[in-house]
Amino acid sequence: MRRLLFLNGIKAFEAAARTGSFAAAGLELSVSAAAVSRMVHLLEERLGVALFERKANRLVLTQAGRAYQGGLTPIFDALASLTAQVTAPASVRVLTIGVGHTFAMRWLIPRLSEFRSEEPDIEVRFTTGGAAVPFGEDWSCGIKLGTGDWPGLVAEPLFAGDLTPVCVPRLAGGLKRPADLKGPSLIRVAHSPEDWPIWLKAAGTARINARGPEFQFYGQALQAAADGLGIAMGIRPYIDDDLAAGRLVAPFDLSVPKGMRWYLLYRSFQTEQRDFAAFRRWIMRAASEPAARPRKIGRAAARN
Repeated sequence: MRRLLFLNGIKAFEAAARTGSFAAAGLELSVSAAAVSRMVHLLEERLGVALFERKANRLVLTQAGRAYQGGLTPIFDALASLTAQVTAPASVRVLTIGVGHTFAMRWLIPRLSEFRSEEPDIEVRFTTGGAAVPFGEDWSCGIKLGTGDWPGLVAEPLFAGDLTPVCVPRLAGGLKRPADLKGPSLIRVAHSPEDWPIWLKAAGTARINARGPEFQFYGQALQAAADGLGIAMGIRPYIDDDLAAGRLVAPFDLSVPKGMRWYLLYRSFQTEQRDFAAFRRWIMRAASEPAARPRKIGRAAARN
């Protein structure tokens, strides 16, 4: 028998964790911030664990809270997508893509108008994907970073996951060689602690230890770099548009393979489906286009 604890409290917690506040969650759920707070508190009592640390002006997820939200958000996204498919008119053509938030925001969404201009009758819907999220039964396809080993799925490579440091031009001016990097200024991504060591070793500066601010996702780290907080480890294709526009610059020419690639994932039978076939043709073509030439500051070569 399925045991579900206090669904209203679970919804309230997920919304507060995702939006970062009880007030924002209340707006989404059409209840007051106080009501969200009460429901979350009741949920914590029933679970027997604290999900938030209540700070003066913000909410901070506990370790248990992060784990719970990481599992709940994909479930709610999948439920919303499934509901939309069930209730959609038979004439509606829907393509559901499982993709991580950062990939969607930094590469796919800025290019989606191109696909829409080619296929205006296909309704594209995003659902939460990413490396830790299993391939959803309702997905038309997924986009993931990995080694290409997903049993039961076709995995077609899109991009190499190459790494290179990026920062704002003001900070890049003081970086003439990799040895000029300072550990406290190197922004980290929690789920990819190996990125800086991989690049620093290739640059011959393995003695440097990244000790800068840590963020959960690449998108947050790159936004912090764009705000001048420090130097982030950029990964393709997340950095392509920022480099082309000059919002971020690459102080060094050295680009190091992460050892993973981005893949388009799908079930083999989906190649026969017209809407997916159209998206597959488009994204493979878009991924093959070279990134705009980035603007660089400082020395062209990375050396000690």
